[in-house]
Amino acid sequence: MKHLRLIVQACFAALTNGYVRGFLEGKIYSGPLKQLCVPGLNCYSCPGALGACPIGALQAVLGSRGRKFSFYVLGFLLAVGAVCGRFVCGWLCPFGLFQELLHKIPFPRKIKKLPGDRILRGLKYLVLVVFVIVLPLTAVNLVGMGDPWFCKYICPSGMLFGGIPLSALDSGIRAAAGWLFAWKFLILAAVILLSLLVYRPFCRYLCPLGAIYGLFNPIALVRYEIDRDKCVDCGKCKAGCPMDIDLHREPNSRLCVRCGKCKKNCPTGAIVNPVLRAMHQNAAQGAKKE
Repeated sequence: MKHLRLIVQACFAALTNGYVRGFLEGKIYSGPLKQLCVPGLNCYSCPGALGACPIGALQAVLGSRGRKFSFYVLGFLLAVGAVCGRFVCGWLCPFGLFQELLHKIPFPRKIKKLPGDRILRGLKYLVLVVFVIVLPLTAVNLVGMGDPWFCKYICPSGMLFGGIPLSALDSGIRAAAGWLFAWKFLILAAVILLSLLVYRPFCRYLCPLGAIYGLFNPIALVRYEIDRDKCVDCGKCKAGCPMDIDLHREPNSRLCVRCGKCKKNCPTGAIVNPVLRAMHQNAAQGAKKE
């Protein structure tokens, strides 16, 4: 159980990127599964990707000619957000796993957050509004089609799982690589360096998918609640939180990825899921009646 979350993350990453033929031949899977979204940030252009990234799918619709709204993608994001919130980020996102593994590498100094953290946290909402929604809708070409701005110009996950493997496997793509490839590689390199220093910097500051799911944290089925009768305000939950969240005051912070380290650190078991607690209470009451 100690490594349960890591095992789930690795298995889900392998499951959603399990098209082995794509890695062998340098081709992108285009079968029927590609029409379905996966919960995490998972690049459509990854040779092994079997599903679509919800952010990429949303931009594909917003930037297309004649279609400016996707009921499927919006419904998918609402459903996943309402059930899981940012649990997806902590347990199911391949790029989140990548950042976590990097953070485990020894580094002279680790810090909980970057200078200007409170302002930097707002960047992911700016990225969501400007690069995911507004620009694909408004910055269109002569035939009325817009670019997937976030995927094309920002997303380091796309570079890691799509751009680098495809360029390594396809000589034509290597020959065509230009300034955009260099720019995306620079963004990825910056995220890698920051991940050695800070826990999940892309999730914390830039990810538009995390921005969406974070809005659901206070109401999602997978959420936290502090049992005030048990809490002794010892501060161990915040000390153990890699995101530096004060669970005592903000148990459902929009930053929380539900890694569970706060619960492991709590000496009194005061951090609970209210939905599970209600189910246990109902089950106990039913048992007593019987």
